[in-house]
Amino acid sequence: MGFAQSYDVVVIGAGHAGCEAAVATAKMGLRTLLLTLSLDNVGLMPCNPSIGGAAKGQLVREIDALGGVMGIGVDQNYIQIRMLNTSKGPAVHALRAQVDKIAYMRWMKRLLEATPNLDLKQGVATKILTQGERVVGVRLKTEIDIAAQAVIVATGTYLRGLVHYGLVHYSSGPQGQHPSVELAHSLLELGFELQRFKTGTPPRIHGDTVNYSKTTEMPGEELRRGFSFRAPLPQRRQVSCWLTWTTQETHEIIRRNLDKAPMYTGEITGIGPRYCPSLEAKVYEFPDKPSHQIFIEPEGLDTREMYLAGFSTSLPEDIQIEMIRTVPGLENVKIMRPGYAIEYDALNPLDLKPNLETKAIRGLFCAGQINGTSGYEEAAAQGLMAGINAALMIKGAEPLVLKRSQAYIGVLIDDLVTKGTREPYRLLTAKAEYRLLLRQDNADLRLTELGHQIGLISDTEYAAFLRKKESIDKLLAKLRAETIQPSPAVNEKLAGFGQAPLQRAVSAEVFLRRPEINLSLLSEFVELETEEIDPEVAEQVELQVKYSGYIERQQEQVERFLKLEAKKIPPDLQYESLHGLSSEAREKLARVRPESLGQAARISGVSPADINYLAIILEQRRRGKA
Repeated sequence: MGFAQSYDVVVIGAGHAGCEAAVATAKMGLRTLLLTLSLDNVGLMPCNPSIGGAAKGQLVREIDALGGVMGIGVDQNYIQIRMLNTSKGPAVHALRAQVDKIAYMRWMKRLLEATPNLDLKQGVATKILTQGERVVGVRLKTEIDIAAQAVIVATGTYLRGLVHYGLVHYSSGPQGQHPSVELAHSLLELGFELQRFKTGTPPRIHGDTVNYSKTTEMPGEELRRGFSFRAPLPQRRQVSCWLTWTTQETHEIIRRNLDKAPMYTGEITGIGPRYCPSLEAKVYEFPDKPSHQIFIEPEGLDTREMYLAGFSTSLPEDIQIEMIRTVPGLENVKIMRPGYAIEYDALNPLDLKPNLETKAIRGLFCAGQINGTSGYEEAAAQGLMAGINAALMIKGAEPLVLKRSQAYIGVLIDDLVTKGTREPYRLLTAKAEYRLLLRQDNADLRLTELGHQIGLISDTEYAAFLRKKESIDKLLAKLRAETIQPSPAVNEKLAGFGQAPLQRAVSAEVFLRRPEINLSLLSEFVELETEEIDPEVAEQVELQVKYSGYIERQQEQVERFLKLEAKKIPPDLQYESLHGLSSEAREKLARVRPESLGQAARISGVSPADINYLAIILEQRRRGKA
């Protein structure tokens, strides 16, 4: 085959995964080509106009701490921002922002165009080119072959996309774009297992036709820090979202028309997302629930188009209009875009290594919804890691695989490549065993060092990070060194704050562990220039001190976890010959081919007895080699 052009890396798809992957490889010094079906839809948000939320907000902070771009892009283009779950513990605090979708796309396109080593090109990839078990490039629809040492497939929901409006369905990508058909056939020819998934989106309505007096306003918050640690949050004009509810009349219309819902007629065969179901599914599955929340969310500052979060549907358009007009405040709305469902192909993520390279083809990486996930944030996180690992592979370096105890990104990827998924995967805080360690506020302390080592965090950004870290350490050391003595004056002050008196001398650190005491109140007892302490430094010190006992216990759990992770399994281990394993364990271990005993223990169907037996076999092999 003759190649018309040659790059180090070719990235297929310019959604959230593809953009992160391409910027990462380019910043790591590799000549990168980013292919997109349309230059007008780079960084497209085809569904909700928001980023963040529980677990997802943590992902975006981690992306930023490693040197990715989503966090900065959201901070530059948000139109509302809020911190969620503030009435709960810090482990589940999470940012969520409404984003100006058009402005975000323009910002991302400008960033890509200005990135050295990166070429952005409109083109349709139709074939993955291989020699033996190694990728060598891609073929475009124009019959042009492009050589590459690594290819990253980040095609989102475009692979053999099939859109459904009621009983009408046709081949399409999201929002009327071209689907990617030939590339799906190319993956099948290479021996990959593709599974069929489904997702949906609600109608968009004209904001001027909403009666807001019948809804509840939900304004944003004035925050100092957004998703990015590397720059302050720009103070922008924020707009409100609005809350309303479906009614029994809405539900009756849905029940009467289930024979027109492609989910229930058998037209849709793909499996939909468990945690973001259609309104039809909610009404059908929860018949006793009198109403469901609907959020009216603006899609940007320069449009009156509004997104109806919670109203995902694929019923016919005339039924959608009838349904919407039974919702308080929406009695006279005009639909600008009807809701629809889309089916698409996804890879079985068990075919991936923990670095997101495919097991079958060296140099072929996959990221985003092609790996069976849902959500912009999950896609961006995978794109960043695929880009990093493609670059490290080409440079001959060890892959970067984040541990479950290290990042939500580690939890996400480990779940995919170890457990697989038979439905669109969504990351939840409940899936992280060590979520008190993986808070959104400390993502930079966990990951910025790594980002700098691989070349995605600049020296200037890293110096600022080190100054923050040094300030935290100095303040903690001061609190440990300062002692507060019990005295009438001290106890009188405590009584004034409603606090129990001191019975013995304690360090300022121990004193700060009292639930009602913060650094500001502590300064009444210890010399602290609180007005000179950076708020982020103060936040970190207070959290580390107040939750120190819980953090230490989780660290002990992590140490036990790391012992299992350190016991590596040889890639050539023949599980079929290990008859001390259960038959299910032999089958699943051979399918996943875990890299460590810890990963093996997380495979569904592999019992503790199987792990004990496997540990014995590994020790026997080690002694034999010794």
